[in-house]
This record gives sequence, C-alpha cells and structure tokens, in this order.
Amino acid sequence: MIAKVFLALCQIPVFRRIAWKPIYEYLAKKYRLEDWHFMNYGYEPLDGSHLELKPEDEPERYAAQLYHYLALEGNVKGKDMLEVGSGRGGGASHIKRYLEPKTMVGLDLAQNAVDFSNEVHQVEGLSYVQGNAEKLPFSDNSFDVAINVESCHAYGSVDIFFQEIKRVLRPGGILLCTDIRLNEKIDILEQQLINSGMTMVSKKDIAPNVVKAIELDSDRKEKRIVTDIDENFAKAFAEFAGVAGSKIHTDLMSGVRAYKWFVMRND
Repeated sequence: MIAKVFLALCQIPVFRRIAWKPIYEYLAKKYRLEDWHFMNYGYEPLDGSHLELKPEDEPERYAAQLYHYLALEGNVKGKDMLEVGSGRGGGASHIKRYLEPKTMVGLDLAQNAVDFSNEVHQVEGLSYVQGNAEKLPFSDNSFDVAINVESCHAYGSVDIFFQEIKRVLRPGGILLCTDIRLNEKIDILEQQLINSGMTMVSKKDIAPNVVKAIELDSDRKEKRIVTDIDENFAKAFAEFAGVAGSKIHTDLMSGVRAYKWFVMRND
C-alpha cells in the first residue's frame, strides 16, 4: 500500500524533487560498500557476444554492460563526457577506463553519492560533482557527449533537463539516454526528446536485454541482499534492485513497462 502511494505521488513533479534526494543520500551513506558500484538493472547482448572485463569488474558485469554498449553509440574516445545521475560512480568509471573519453565528469544530486564515488573511483581524468540535473553547474558548450542511465524518470521536469543538456553540449554533441517507463508513458519520453530541439539519431527497445540481465544477475543480487541489507528492508530492496520475480522483472516481461535507449544529436 505504501509503495503504491509513493509511486502515485511520484507522478507529481514537486514531490519527485523532494522525495528522491533523501532516498539516495541515505543509500550512499548507509551502504558504503566499496564493491557496490552500480544501481541499474543491467543489459545482456542477445547475439551471444561477450564483453571482456577485468577480473575485478566481473561481478557487476551486467550493470557495466548497460553503460558500455550505450556509450559505444556515442563514439566517446577522446571526447569530453558528462554523466548526469552518476549514483555510486561505477558507470562513469567503467566508461573512462574502457572507452577512454578525454575527460569524464559524473554529476549526482546526492552529496553522499558524490563523496563515495570520488573516494572509490580514483581514475585520472575522472571526477564527480554534486549538482541538479535541472540546473547543470557547467558553462554552455562544455561537453561532447552526455549520458543518462535510468535516472530522468525521477526528475521534477524532464523537459528542463533536456534543455540543460542541449545547453551544455557542443554543436554536434551527443546525448545517450536510457530509461524504464510504464508502457503508455515511454512515448511521452520520446516526445520530450523530440521537443528538446535535438535530433533523434536512433532508438532501441532493450527490454529483452534487460530482462535477460535481471535473470542472469539475480542470484548475485539476492546473496548481497541477505548479506548486506537489513532484514526489515530486504523485501523492499529486492523490488528496488529488480531481482527475478520482482515487479520490475515481470512488468518488463509482460510489456507493462518499456525500456528503451535513445541517441540524440545537438544540431
């Protein structure tokens, strides 16, 4: 009942602005687990291809793959790159180490998440800063590529966020955006992207890839929940993390929820 009320309230922009920041501040402060770097549902190729990872990165393979394959769409090597909604910092770190943008900046609303990321991910050319997605603390024309992973559904105004992205991207710059939405609302996200004034280069339905990743990664997540999460919160955390059999998992399988990525160019 509480979860349903919370989700209903999240349809109100002002509530979204107020509600999500303390949740992510709490998670970053409470669970300072240095081997927990990602908070997305993951991605697994359906063509049998295999991404070569360093041994230390293997446990979080599926979450890392979502960043890796999306970032490949942006030809990021040698570019100045921004992640908005960088969370625990794993995505920005993976991109910097594997795909070699010139610089990589991760921005997150939660100061605790930023502090954690700067402590754990110490890579040359990589930094994390605190800031608001709807008022990016960067000058015009600062970046060649921006990436946003499973984050913009929590913003008060997605339209303002896209305006800010367009402002900080250089001419010809690329936005890589992926998110999960109720099936009837994914078209709204697509229209908001079109209305931003950027040009849609491509889009892809990746729900099958995400479902497969959830299933392959479920055992690891469930073991982590038993080991590291307070028993009173375990059930709610399993839903939040998206283990096999969770509502996120079953909704994606049934088509109640959609998951797409979009590649936009700032013409």
